[in-house]
Amino acid sequence: MRYTLEFKLRCIELYKQGIWVETPEGIKDPQDFHKMIRRWKRIEEHKGITALHHKSHKKQWTPEERFNLVSKVLAGNSIQETACNAGIASGLLHKWVKKYKDNGYDGLKSISIGRPRKNPVMKKKSKNTKPLTEEERDELLRLRNENEYLKAENEVIKKSIALRHAEWDEHLKAKKQKSSKNSKKKDTD
Repeated sequence: MRYTLEFKLRCIELYKQGIWVETPEGIKDPQDFHKMIRRWKRIEEHKGITALHHKSHKKQWTPEERFNLVSKVLAGNSIQETACNAGIASGLLHKWVKKYKDNGYDGLKSISIGRPRKNPVMKKKSKNTKPLTEEERDELLRLRNENEYLKAENEVIKKSIALRHAEWDEHLKAKKQKSSKNSKKKDTD
């Protein structure tokens, strides 16, 4: 459920006076709503009123930023306090800490989720491309030749496998025919 900034500020003001706002409909446990108000108060104290605005888009965290927050937690700061200071949910920070403990720094890198793109993203050519040096040109030619050699070798291997499968299929077919002829002879005897 999304709350307006005015509602959040009114809840915080009343909380500071020792009064709880009436729990909105749809919230089963008033204690959860009270925790949310206390969290809003901490965010407002640390980051100011602007941090209470509902953000229209999710911030993309770099692995370095994630690591900085995880290292604070590993240094002894509480997850809730660190998450509150960063303006994120404590559950998200807890996930990052777990991923870091399981996979190290690589666990903090973003992994694209979902179906891969139909067309791969093509990188734009840099405008500041320098002409190739003689060594780079020779290396490029060598690699192209090696690539063509490997492609040809791969085609030969594929054809030999296909021939082997065809011979095996013919062998099995002949074996079936032979066994069916033998069974017919036995039936006639």
